[in-house]
Formats: sequence, C-alpha cells, structure tokens
Amino acid sequence: MTLGDKSKLWQLKNFGETIRGIRESKGLLLRQVAAAIEVDTALVSKLERGERKAQREQVSKLAKFFDVPEDTLLLVWLSDKVLDLLEEEPLAYQALKQTEKRINRS
Repeated sequence: MTLGDKSKLWQLKNFGETIRGIRESKGLLLRQVAAAIEVDTALVSKLERGERKAQREQVSKLAKFFDVPEDTLLLVWLSDKVLDLLEEEPLAYQALKQTEKRINRS
C-alpha cells in the first residue's frame, strides 16, 4: 500500500488515530516521537488518545519526522478542529456548505 493509498484511509480517522497508525507502522516508540518533536512522552500519548489537541507547529514537526506530506496531517488536524466546533450544531452541514461557497468565491 502506497502513502497515497494510506492517506485515503487516514481521512476516516481522527488526528490521534492517524499519528498512532503512522508511528506503529514505522515501528517507533512514543518516546522517539516525543524527542523528535521536543515534547514529553505523555503529551504524545494524549495526542494519540485524543485527550489533547496538537498545535499546528507540532503537526508540522510530526509530518517531517514521520516523512509524510505535511498536508496529509494538516487535513486530518483541521478536520478535527472543524468537527470539534460543529459536531453539536444542528446546522453544521449547511454552515459547511455556505463556507465552501464563500471559500470558492475568494
């Protein structure tokens, strides 16, 4: 399976599941990832479990360390942010469609 094929699978996962999957597929330990992005091991564990949210800089560092396209991780990370904001909103889908129209006009 190529990285492109795997990135399609990652679209169905949240950010934590995505980075855990990448880490495990590369045979890396939590402490190795933590050292590479200059955080403690507990934070990486919490990111993977969805108990903490990554900062954009951390997403970039993870992409570089994992040797995956930064856009791949940023898309999952941004998707989580949007979902966190809208998941309880009854008009979420309509708001996203309206936003899409506004973005396309820009």
